[in-house]
This record gives sequence, C-alpha cells and structure tokens, in this order.
Amino acid sequence: MDSSSPWLLLFVSLQLLSGPLAAVVAGGGAGSEGFLERARESEFFEWMVGIRRRIHEKPELGYEEFETSELVRSELDRMGISYKHPVAVTGVVGFVGTGKPPFVALRADMDALAMQESVEWEHKSKVPGKMHACGHDAHVAMLLGAAKILQEHKNELKGTVVLLFQPAEEGGGGAKKMIEAGAVDNVDAIFGFHVTTDTPIGKVASRPGPVMAASGFFEAVISGKGGHAAIPQHTIDPIVAASNVIVSLQHLVSREADPLDSQVVTVAKFQGGGAFNVIPDSVTIGGTFRAFSKESFFQLKQRIEEVIVGQASVQRCSATVSFLEKERPFFPVTINNDTLHAHFIKVAGEIVGPGNIRDRHPVMGAEDFAFFTEVVPSTYYYFLGMQSESGELLKPGHSPYFTVNEDVLPYGAALHASLAQQFLLQRADSAVQSPSEAHSSSHDEL
Repeated sequence: MDSSSPWLLLFVSLQLLSGPLAAVVAGGGAGSEGFLERARESEFFEWMVGIRRRIHEKPELGYEEFETSELVRSELDRMGISYKHPVAVTGVVGFVGTGKPPFVALRADMDALAMQESVEWEHKSKVPGKMHACGHDAHVAMLLGAAKILQEHKNELKGTVVLLFQPAEEGGGGAKKMIEAGAVDNVDAIFGFHVTTDTPIGKVASRPGPVMAASGFFEAVISGKGGHAAIPQHTIDPIVAASNVIVSLQHLVSREADPLDSQVVTVAKFQGGGAFNVIPDSVTIGGTFRAFSKESFFQLKQRIEEVIVGQASVQRCSATVSFLEKERPFFPVTINNDTLHAHFIKVAGEIVGPGNIRDRHPVMGAEDFAFFTEVVPSTYYYFLGMQSESGELLKPGHSPYFTVNEDVLPYGAALHASLAQQFLLQRADSAVQSPSEAHSSSHDEL
C-alpha cells in the first residue's frame, strides 16, 4: 500500500489515539509530571495554602477535630467526592474512582498538640495552649490536594482510592480506631507521609523495612513510709528506692539487649515530695520504651515491671506499675513493604527526580500509622523535605517555634496522588496478565 494512502494515515491516527497518546489527550497530562505541574499552578497552590492556614489558626486535639473535619467534608463536597463520616469520632473516609477493587488508601492525620505557639505571624494559633506543631495541618491540605488531582482524573483510575483523614495520631491511637471502624477493610495498600525539617525542599526520604520504632509508656508508684528528713531511720524512703529503680532500668538496654537490636528505655517523669525536710510516702515515675521488633518490645515491657517491683522491694518499698494502654495504646513498629519501596522509588523519581530521593535512617520515634501494618497487606510511609537552602533553619516538630515551608504542599499532593494512581494501574496490568489469580485475591466492595 502506498504510504500516502489516506487509509494508512487513518489507521495510524486511530492507533495513536487508542494508545498512550490518548491517555495524555484525555487527561491533559495525566502522568506524574502533570500532577506536580497541576499542584504548582497558582490557583491550586493558593487553595492548599489557604486550607492549611485555616486549620493552623484553629488547632484541635485528638478526637476533638470537629471544625477540621467539617472543613475537610466541605472541600470534598465541592469536589463531588463521596465520603463516610463520622469514622472514629471525627475521622472522614473519602472515595475516588470506580468504587470497585483494587483499593489503595492515602492517609493524613488531623490533630494538633497541647502547646502554646511562639511563632508570631498572621495565621498564628487562635486557641490558647494548642498548636499545629507537627505539620498535620499541612498533611490535611496535601491530602485534599491529592484528592482534587485524583478526582480530576477519576475516569483513568483502575480501582478506588480511599482517602483517610485520621484523628488523634498524637498518642490517641486514632489509626487503631479507624481500623476498628472498618475504614481499611479490603484495602490492598496504604501510603502515609510526614513533613520533615531535616531534609531539603524538593527531596523525599524513606527506606524499606522498619522505619520507626514500636513504643509504649509506663508509670509506677513506689510507696514507702514518709517522715522527717532528719530521722530517716524511722522512714522507708521511696526517693532512694525510685533512684535505684531508674539506674537499674538503664541496664535493660546496656546489659541485656543485643547491641545490634536498637532499644530505648527513658524515665522522663519523677514526682515526689514538696518540702526540703520531709521524706514523702510515695514517688511516681514514668517514661517510655522503644524497640524495633515485637519480641524485643514485649521483652522490655516484662523486664520493666520486674525491675521496678524487684528494686523497690530491695529498698523495703512496694510498687505498682501501669502501662497506660487504654489512654496511650502501644504503637507497633512502622514497617515499609519492600515492593512498595520499589514503587515509591519509581514514582518519586518521576516527581522529584532520582537524585532527590534519600535513604532515611530508622529512628526511635513512633507513628500510629504502624497500626495499619497489622491489617493492611502492604504499607508505606515516607518523608517530605521542607528545609529551604537559602532560608533559616526550621525548628523540628513539637517545638513551639515549628513552621511549615508551604512550598512542600505541591510535592505532597502530587506524590500521594501519583503513588495511588500508579499502584492501581500496576494492579490492573497484573490482573490482565493473570486474571484468575487477581480475581481470587480481590474483593467486591470496600
């Protein structure tokens, strides 16, 4: 056939429109690069900034995020995104896509901290004693940004993206309550993120395997017999007993733990007595313990109680130990799935460039995102850099001087959206290659 034939030109045109070019034409640049460009558009960026600042001005503690939840629902309504509410008191769970499997979840935490903001700026916290000092206001704004991008490309999604706006990350175990409410039933994978001040803007960081430790808290009351400080022989001094307990607790890590198995026991609370010349009847101590494996964590828990009770007894005192599990649930180890790490490297490389992905060293800090690792088949948590190379050093999270470099917002929105979109696309491709296996492992509804 002659290459100038109109039939050949028509055939080539149809092939191009039915292939990759069609997706670009239909989606207006549906790839990862297009997502970041969209999030950086002036109107889109200012919209995210406005959301973040509104949340920052009215910080709410765990399970009290009523106004934040209302803001989230209002924005989802404007986008035409369906959702469930309330979930775990104030949580919101949105849905974008087909409503059918596979299901991939994106999570942002919403709660603030009980501390006074010391940063003087136009949008400073208007609630005395409460502050968004960990970036959760930015997390919500970025997840809403991701939701907006995904909704604009909903017809291209090969499954359903579940949007988790979670309450009470700061010690309240909000993720656990979301799980109990069924928020991640049938979810195949989940992604979480956190802004960080120790990484430059435009760079991201993570690693496969354990990334954050399991954590728990303990409190002990050591009881003796009070009396005058000048006649200690007529007392049973709980302060001396508590001091011996604290020293002995340090030996759990230095003498009992494998040096290559990172663990921490810290006593950060010591309350006893109110006068210079009176030995009190009792002393209260408290602290935290951390480990990178479930076995090590529960071994530490057991030994903490044994040491406190035993050392108190040596000093003729009695002791009661509480691990405060109802108020402060134990956090599991946060573990990144190896396959999702490869997925993250690929997608993040498209968004920020391969040279802007950093390996994240494991830290002894904890994150209740870890609860999802116990019920969702594949989980992944990553960090978004905020530090400007030209600006002053940002203060770390949980500081009254903590600030957010709002230039991070487009990166979080685009990366979260792209991770979900491409995960669903890969699952769809796998289903085509192995339909029987995909059908047997999928679920009919969320």
